[in-house]
Amino acid sequence: MHEMSIAAALIDQVSSIAERNGLVHVDRVEIEVGALQLVEDEALETAFSVMSNGTCAEGALLVQTEKKGEAECRECGHRFEALIDSYLCPQCDRADVEIVAGRDIILSSLTGAQREEGDLS
Repeated sequence: MHEMSIAAALIDQVSSIAERNGLVHVDRVEIEVGALQLVEDEALETAFSVMSNGTCAEGALLVQTEKKGEAECRECGHRFEALIDSYLCPQCDRADVEIVAGRDIILSSLTGAQREEGDLS
């Protein structure tokens, strides 16, 4: 289950951003997940919930948006939706492609509560 390692990396990134921006608690985390990552939404939500315990993101809502995979044919330059195990160019029938989208997991935004003026905690 690679969702646990994804959640751990996400929590690290969220915690770092929160600290740099003076957030004491994160309420919402929005991510874009490439379809070619094969991330199971519910498994990632569960992993995020477990991994966030005791952190500034504990109880935060995780919002996932899937980004389709996209490939570009090296032969003819045609761009098309890349599906798992199906990288045949519909234009020229070649299977020589470069994946140009759909493999990333991007933290797109987070919201939370900032430290009050004079609050040193």
